[in-house]
Amino acid sequence: MKKLLLILTLFLSSTFYAHAQSYITEEGKAVFYSKVPLHNFSGTSNNLTGRIDLNDKSVDFYIDLETLDTGNGKRDRDMKKTLKTDKYPYGEFLGTLVSDFDANSDAEQAVKVKGTFKIHGHEQEIEVEGTLQKTAEGLVVKASWILNLDDYEIKPPKILFVKVDEKQEIEIEAVLKPE
Repeated sequence: MKKLLLILTLFLSSTFYAHAQSYITEEGKAVFYSKVPLHNFSGTSNNLTGRIDLNDKSVDFYIDLETLDTGNGKRDRDMKKTLKTDKYPYGEFLGTLVSDFDANSDAEQAVKVKGTFKIHGHEQEIEVEGTLQKTAEGLVVKASWILNLDDYEIKPPKILFVKVDEKQEIEIEAVLKPE
């Protein structure tokens, strides 16, 4: 009986441990920064959805591109037309944490993730650097990378001879809660 109780206790402990190592959010923030000659603008969404599992080091984030807002209705419509959000509504990253992360520390730690970013019906292998920090609220993630529109066959919109820069800076920030 003691042996059965010990096995059951170990099983439940490992199940709880595995469960406590997975974090999710549906309220993360994603921002892109863009440039045109003599003008900069950004777009924001507070609907970044993501999951990080520290057990298998998997990372999965996606965003409904229709939720991006630049503060300018015409620019938003042009952006969504350029991204073909009617056909490709999501941007998604699926990858693996390739650097060490000490889940027992509450310090902000530099991390690196490798994986596939998909947008506009095209995907590229990318490497993203950022930080993870375990807090009382959950797991805080911050990351940024440069998205080259040409890599995803996105033609930058232009008015006359002025066109949007092909390089877009992407930033994400989220608090992921234990799953």
